[in-house]
Amino acid sequence: MKVAFATQDKQRVDAHFGWAKNIAVYEVTPEGADFVENFEFGGTLEEDGDEDKLAPKLEKIHDCAILYVAAIGGSAAARVVAHKIHPVKVAGPEPILDIIDKLQEVLRGTPPPWLRKALAKGRPRQPDFEDDEVQHG
Repeated sequence: MKVAFATQDKQRVDAHFGWAKNIAVYEVTPEGADFVENFEFGGTLEEDGDEDKLAPKLEKIHDCAILYVAAIGGSAAARVVAHKIHPVKVAGPEPILDIIDKLQEVLRGTPPPWLRKALAKGRPRQPDFEDDEVQHG
């Protein structure tokens, strides 16, 4: 699956989605990760309320399943989710390669439901009867 990272320095997730100068994209599997492409964005990215700056970013990451950010506004998050991309906020600047390592660990185990859904992006929907089970307590 493709994973996007909002970054200023191309090394860490350290950027607000709307203000990010770069979005690095990696192809991540349980066994490995490959750098795909870095998208650079210029202009006045800091202007709050400028929804037009989001369109080029969403266009570039349309085929990603997950987007890691330092921060993201509510309307931007809604637009990301509408593109069937799962936004994930990191606590502080975190190296991209560390995030990939943690993600791969989860992929090798039992991914949570949101991650299973992200993994299915772009593939025909398969019924997941496990999620439909009624919990009896």
